Amino acid sequence: MTCKLKYYSAFFTSFFLFACNHNTVDVTSLKDTKNNFNAITHIYDEELNGSDKIPIFIKDNIDSIGAPNTAGSLALLDNIPSNDAFLVSQLKAKNYRVIGRTNLSEWANFRSFHSISGWSSYGGQTIHSLGSNLNPCGSSSGSAVVVALGLVKASIGSETNGSISCPASVNGIVGIKPTVGVVSRTGIIPISPTQDTAGPMALNVSEAAKLLSAIAGEDSNDPATLLRPESFSNDFTRNLKQISLKNKKFGLLPSGSNDPEASLLLTKISDLISEAGGTVLEINNIPAYPSEEELFVLLYEFKYALEAYLRNSNAELKTLEAIMQFNEKNSESVMQYFDQSIFVASLEASKDPAKYKDALEKVLSVSKNFIETSIDNDGLTALIGLTRGPAWKIDLENGDDGALKDYPSWGNGGFAAMAGTPHITIPLGTAYDLPIGLSIMGKAWSDHEMVQLAFTLEQLLK
Repeated sequence: MTCKLKYYSAFFTSFFLFACNHNTVDVTSLKDTKNNFNAITHIYDEELNGSDKIPIFIKDNIDSIGAPNTAGSLALLDNIPSNDAFLVSQLKAKNYRVIGRTNLSEWANFRSFHSISGWSSYGGQTIHSLGSNLNPCGSSSGSAVVVALGLVKASIGSETNGSISCPASVNGIVGIKPTVGVVSRTGIIPISPTQDTAGPMALNVSEAAKLLSAIAGEDSNDPATLLRPESFSNDFTRNLKQISLKNKKFGLLPSGSNDPEASLLLTKISDLISEAGGTVLEINNIPAYPSEEELFVLLYEFKYALEAYLRNSNAELKTLEAIMQFNEKNSESVMQYFDQSIFVASLEASKDPAKYKDALEKVLSVSKNFIETSIDNDGLTALIGLTRGPAWKIDLENGDDGALKDYPSWGNGGFAAMAGTPHITIPLGTAYDLPIGLSIMGKAWSDHEMVQLAFTLEQLLK
């Protein structure tokens, strides 16, 4: 296999192409990426050589024996797992070897309302694969960068809302957020049982499908994985081929239509599908996004889900309050750039189960109704659109909010995140000379169809 890595400078390309051609690991390039991009928090030295298994990185919020699972926080440096996460056991049984752990937005970007994507107190600031002080987005920042640089063909990220799709889009790679329940969450530091899932990030759809096949499966310790339809297969590579788009309808989401460069990309999507025999319908009847309700759901679930994980971990700190106290005592290193306002809000939200129940009901009804009604009423094959705006500059003083002020911004995927339905992003093109992804979204458990469509659109874009 020879890879065409579209978005790198010539310097980076000559440096990292090795991973695309075989399963060996270039240790020098690995360490250079760790030191220069802050994309890697740990290297499993014993896994670097002497194996034909496929090398892979996992996000540093996933349990794997031999290194602390930190979520990017100095508070969890003693959290060395006794067991692998369910998905890591799946990987090791299916011809993959975990060679390292990737940096992330600390606590998967769920510590502060004023955070900086890609920064953690443990790993520092992850740098975009193009360098130039660009933010790689998050929270699966390092998992995107190691793939975009060609260190590995694929990696594991996780998402609650945008944490796979955004870094995949802005780094010019493929990301799959599967239906919640396709992949077990056992052994992953959580935010929300309603929305959390792990998923593959890869150079192309074929590699992503192969990796998703490896990690998918039923886990008795994760009830969401037991809800899959009886006919649902864990093999996403079977019959993966380019299909005809004739008689297929796609609902085009308008986000970005007011931006001149994004508008050109929306036209590119419409032309691509039309020329391939498909039909594109513009989706304009989009409900108001229940952002306040979604945030409350995440705030409420976070404390309880985190503490359930910590009870079964080897970490000394067992409660959210204990972690907050650690952060206060070590504020110079942990909170040098932003506070823990989300943690504070989570503690408060956890006291109001009635408000949580109402918020959850609204979040699920609005998101599922929008996706299902849009697809069913118009006979759509999928919803499509632009994944996210271009990468922005890292701003350690003002955070993401300051960096994104007056900056081109658009995006899709929030409804799929809330509904727990599949969302795939593939490289589409560039805006403002930076990578932009194409999003493909469907109903719950339509993952096979979405992977097939993603593969087809990827081929048409070549």
